[in-house]
Amino acid sequence: MSIYVPLPIPTNSYDVPPSALPEKEQILYDRVFEHFSTADYTLPNINKEMTALMVDEKFWLSYECLLRYLRATNWNANAAIKRLEDTLKWRREFGIYDKITPEYIEPEAKNGKAFIFGFDTHGRPAMYVSPSKLSVDESPRTIQFIVWMLERTVDFMGPGVETLAVLADYADNTRNPSFGMVRTVLEIIQTHYPERLGLALIAHLPWLLNTFFKLLMPFMDSFTRQKLVFNPVINDNGVFRTTEDAEAWGADSTSRVLEPDQLIQEGWNGSQPFVYSHAIYWEALVTLCEERRSRMIAAWHCMGGKVGTKEWEVKVVVRDENDQPQS
Repeated sequence: MSIYVPLPIPTNSYDVPPSALPEKEQILYDRVFEHFSTADYTLPNINKEMTALMVDEKFWLSYECLLRYLRATNWNANAAIKRLEDTLKWRREFGIYDKITPEYIEPEAKNGKAFIFGFDTHGRPAMYVSPSKLSVDESPRTIQFIVWMLERTVDFMGPGVETLAVLADYADNTRNPSFGMVRTVLEIIQTHYPERLGLALIAHLPWLLNTFFKLLMPFMDSFTRQKLVFNPVINDNGVFRTTEDAEAWGADSTSRVLEPDQLIQEGWNGSQPFVYSHAIYWEALVTLCEERRSRMIAAWHCMGGKVGTKEWEVKVVVRDENDQPQS
């Protein structure tokens, strides 16, 4: 029997609370936190009527978010503040909170060029991308769709999970999407989603397209490059980074990156008979994400609704609500 909807978010063993920071890092975190949490904080260099932070922006400025930007700037507090403010402005200008709605973006989703399904062995939600279904021209709405999907993948992250896995399958495909579009998406991810990419598997890449990725490499930072895995090993035991990992795998091994029951059958040799049927999948995805985000924001409000609230604590509350027996 085919499956047409996303798999549920795992409830197991990734919910380790954030550890205490070393003293020097705590001082730097406190500096960034205090900058954004002051009662009279306003976003600089924008229309005076829009300088106050919106509720969604305060929710976004979580404990983990501030740390991601601090790590991305090598623990330079001033640089992290500048970069956070640049992203806050970009999110408004790009339309994260208003323009890019499910209704607006849905035409891009109809051919199944990208969808969320399953989780890797670190609990990271997997976003599948089919390069052959992406436009060969630079399409603004396609870029908006990819960003919208990134946001939804974040919604799928359980307690203790801050990164996502991307699975791109080049089987039966010898063309790439627009170089300019890929470069734009890459720049958005590296600039405005720092430390969000946990793994990128590029499967069945034909040698004809090696040049495309060689041209992209100069535009990738070292963090992004080290997450790329070209032509991973896909077998009956799952997906592995290398042949050595696949050969070393055993029941107690940790070398596997995706298990068969978290993988689709087509192209990835998984055990899940997933079929992308847009009408069914889209409604399920939108409903699941809207409900989950609504519950997370409600939990955040119950905790005080402040900048610097831990994502881990919010997600644990939502997870425990899901575990409550139905009356």
